[in-house]
Amino acid sequence: MAQVPVQTIHRDPQLFYWILFPITIVMILTGVLRHYASVLMASAPKKLDQKTMREQRALLHGINVRSNYHVLSKSSFTARRDALITAYESGDYLKDPDARGQPPPNPMSDPSAMEGMMGMMKNQMAMIIPNTLIMSWINAFFSGYVIMKLPFPLTIKFKSMLQAGVATKDMDPRWMSSISWYFLCIFGLQPIFNFLLGSENAANQMAQQMTQMGPQAGQMFGPGVDPNKQFLAEAENLAVIEHHSVLDGVEQRLLEGIKV
Repeated sequence: MAQVPVQTIHRDPQLFYWILFPITIVMILTGVLRHYASVLMASAPKKLDQKTMREQRALLHGINVRSNYHVLSKSSFTARRDALITAYESGDYLKDPDARGQPPPNPMSDPSAMEGMMGMMKNQMAMIIPNTLIMSWINAFFSGYVIMKLPFPLTIKFKSMLQAGVATKDMDPRWMSSISWYFLCIFGLQPIFNFLLGSENAANQMAQQMTQMGPQAGQMFGPGVDPNKQFLAEAENLAVIEHHSVLDGVEQRLLEGIKV
């Protein structure tokens, strides 16, 4: 049986230095400038009044009790659950109890909501505009170049990801194009930004916008949300919990472990 010839590509080694290094350096400098631009554009957070803070902390209290009920004894959990359900249903924690049953106010008429939207828009623009400019720069000067070959084997599924902008069908998937290196830098330079700027840099904050405080944190206290409906929904969630504790039968389990 004839052996398949090894694929060889004659590539100028200078491409590694004149394409890979400039793209990487530009991406790092852009991330640093984006961080300081976000710091300059960021507005000081407004302090919450006492009633608003109590309303938010009361809802988080119920969520924490529901998420960690297994570390509480049955009597302790029952006392907390009954007290929270009674307060939620009676509206004791609402900032404005007289507004129960009324539709939420228009977020466009709320100055604090408008400031939050403007802050989110500034962060998005700080991310979109530099990436668009860098992408245009790479397409104009480095489009179609193959700059490096990865030292480990890859399947054909990685071909479309690593060889973007290179219209070939028979090339080894380990070869990487300049545009693909740009996309890898977007997702792979976070440790460098953490080292240069600290863990609280702008790139890290943008990457964690959807994961901070849980998957629904962005909608929990956002504009247009009815807190009374949130309290009632959390009261229902607490009411249907079937309690069990991690300490149930701990004495028997300890004795069985000692016997073994």
